[in-house]
Amino acid sequence: MSEEHRETGTGWPQPAEPVRPSGPAGEPDPRPDAPDPDELSPLAPVEPAAPVEQEDVPEPAEEPGASAAGAKPTPVSRRLTSAGAMIAVLLALLGFTLVVQLKTTSTDPTLAATREEDLVRISSDLDSRERRLRQDIEALEESQRQLRSGEQGRQAALEEATRRADELGILAGTLPAVGPGLSVRFEGPDKAVESERILDAVQELRGAGAEAMQIAGADGTAVRIIASTYFVDAAGGGLVVDGRRLTGPYVISVIGDPATLRTALNIPGGVVASVEEAGGNVTPVDSEAVEVSQLHAPIKLEHARPVS
Repeated sequence: MSEEHRETGTGWPQPAEPVRPSGPAGEPDPRPDAPDPDELSPLAPVEPAAPVEQEDVPEPAEEPGASAAGAKPTPVSRRLTSAGAMIAVLLALLGFTLVVQLKTTSTDPTLAATREEDLVRISSDLDSRERRLRQDIEALEESQRQLRSGEQGRQAALEEATRRADELGILAGTLPAVGPGLSVRFEGPDKAVESERILDAVQELRGAGAEAMQIAGADGTAVRIIASTYFVDAAGGGLVVDGRRLTGPYVISVIGDPATLRTALNIPGGVVASVEEAGGNVTPVDSEAVEVSQLHAPIKLEHARPVS
């Protein structure tokens, strides 16, 4: 500040707000624009200074774990925490499911014990079943075309009805049958050839496409096997088949594709394996003309009658 300003008292910077003079008490403020001393009474209200606008400065990030006492997390933080927890739970469940599935698959005893040759036989069995079903479809489609062919429809319908009656008669056990197939001999202790294992053999053969079956005991007594045939262990040894007692060894005569039937019996863990494990023996023999001659008594109908 220049000396002239000091002597004249001009050019003094105005204070931001009224303040009392700093000189001795009772001396007037030498500044020409100084406020009246009476206006500076300590009881007089002082207008607050206008707030100074400040630039937006980003607040410093809080350190992890450093928060004011009693402060609550913001809703955004709660939402993020809940979503993260839910994602973690879903990922944990997915991982647990994958681990259980892999463990179950890797510890499957059937798959672990299956050899390459057994898989080839199973695949061949499935291919044979597919070919047989396709042939059945083609035969049914041909019958349908003949039935719709006009003049030949009547004769075709009669022939189709006769063929179906013969097939149903064979399935019901009321007609004899002959054809290629197997003769399967079961021998061994009673535990090895009990009713449960014989029934398993019948089911495996039926699933492999067996069209007609009968079982015979050591004395030549035979019983036709149909859908309603039952097997029970007899007291003192042997089997009771549809009310008739048979003694071992037993021979099941079955008509069907020999290769497919043999594959069904030799599936790993199947009939042959279970009988041999119990000390028995299963001997299948192929034949071009297996005869199933034992007949099943027809069921007497009480209420049903054919529609003419």
